[in-house]
Amino acid sequence: MTNPHAPEPTPGDPDGTPPGGPDGTTPGDPARTCPHAPGGTPAPSPEPSAAEASAAEAEPSAAEAGPPASGAGASVDVELPASTAAAPRHGGPEPALFSWEFATDPYPAYAWLREHAPVHRTRLPSGVEAWLVTRYADARQTLADNRLSKNPTHHAEDAGGRSRTGIPGERNAGLMTHLLNIDPPDHTRLRRLVSKAFTPRRVAEFAPRVQELTDQLIDGFADRGSADLIHEFAFPLPIYAICDLLGVPAGDQDDFRDWAGMMIRHGGGPRGGVARSVKRIRGYLAELIHRKRADLGDDLISDLIRASDHGEHLTENEVVAMCFVLLFAGFETTINLIGNGTHALLRDPGQRALLQAALAQGDDALLESAVEELLRWDGPVELATWRFATRPLTIGGQDIAPGDAVLVVLAAADRDPARFADPDTLDLTRRDNQHLGYGHGLHYCLGAPLARLEGQTALRTLLTRLPDLALAADPAELRWRGGLIMRGLRTLPVEFTPVGAR
Repeated sequence: MTNPHAPEPTPGDPDGTPPGGPDGTTPGDPARTCPHAPGGTPAPSPEPSAAEASAAEAEPSAAEAGPPASGAGASVDVELPASTAAAPRHGGPEPALFSWEFATDPYPAYAWLREHAPVHRTRLPSGVEAWLVTRYADARQTLADNRLSKNPTHHAEDAGGRSRTGIPGERNAGLMTHLLNIDPPDHTRLRRLVSKAFTPRRVAEFAPRVQELTDQLIDGFADRGSADLIHEFAFPLPIYAICDLLGVPAGDQDDFRDWAGMMIRHGGGPRGGVARSVKRIRGYLAELIHRKRADLGDDLISDLIRASDHGEHLTENEVVAMCFVLLFAGFETTINLIGNGTHALLRDPGQRALLQAALAQGDDALLESAVEELLRWDGPVELATWRFATRPLTIGGQDIAPGDAVLVVLAAADRDPARFADPDTLDLTRRDNQHLGYGHGLHYCLGAPLARLEGQTALRTLLTRLPDLALAADPAELRWRGGLIMRGLRTLPVEFTPVGAR
């Protein structure tokens, strides 16, 4: 769920247009609605992610402004240049980064960088330059290095460049004071307050609700025999879960879902839609905080209000920004964990059969290690969010100047053969698996326990209720989002024997 380490927009079709209709689905596709989701209204299309989508909105047009900016929260569609050849795994020329081929399978390019340029300076699609850190040992060091700040004011770029490194629309909405943008001591103070929502006890208490949501969503398509698991399952599950966690009333959750859908919608959405959604969420959260002051409940917003009233000196902006980033940084990571994880299992029948056999025997131990391996092998967060050097430092033998931007490539580090045996092989039984999928150090993902719960619940329930689940598309035709930070599928069409026909 929440990954306060977490992105940008998703690629459309090569000609720049989304597939099918303006919501990214094909006409008549039953996956366009989720009638059995709470609220019973159509679920929005979760195409790209917000950080990338807003980048495109902040600039004139793709044709006028070039590739969109890299963001820090969700991902948004970017139009990626075509590459002439796939990157070689070893040797050969420097691979093309940020192409269509790269978005589909970045791992060969990352293998080349680890071997030949482990700390590599590159110009991102936004025009911003940054260092990419790709080896495990260097990545782990970098994530914990206090000479690297999360605060974009330390970036050597001008204000225009700095605006292309954060969550889209956060500056104009007054939402900068959140965990992705601050350093100790403010980071320590705010993290301590919100971490109470993610203790093992609180997460365990939330497990029945996650299971209830999971079953409701599967009920919506179980009798049909087909579904788009991104739109109908992986997208709405974390949205409803975070709404419950924050304390958003049931009657308001459909609005929240619509705004979240706009934050990750591809170029087919209305221009400026991401920024408008951010402002609506900001306004709604501020109003909800005022309402809750008169009627505190057992939810995160109420807990933050209580902390503020008892001398913790939380400003209203801090409370609003905290709730916003938990929504923004959290839901897409879980979408991608479920989507990428299910996709990996459907592509590897042997590993999937191993897990299903364990689940049939009531053995959840393999499920736990499976989720960790799926996080390592093709995790939801490709790059950790931005860091900026506050003074000279050296990473992997490369000198970094003050003001330079640094991006740790989690996906590359987690396939480093110097750390993981046979790293390109999916092995659900892997034990020595200290992956960096949720980061490391001060900014380790706060919501990792809840994300793991949602991922385990989703996979267990899918594989037991729909045991013959199969991919319903040519794997080569599946589209991946093209944002820098997040890695996830745009759609995941599946088929199975309808429950009523068994």
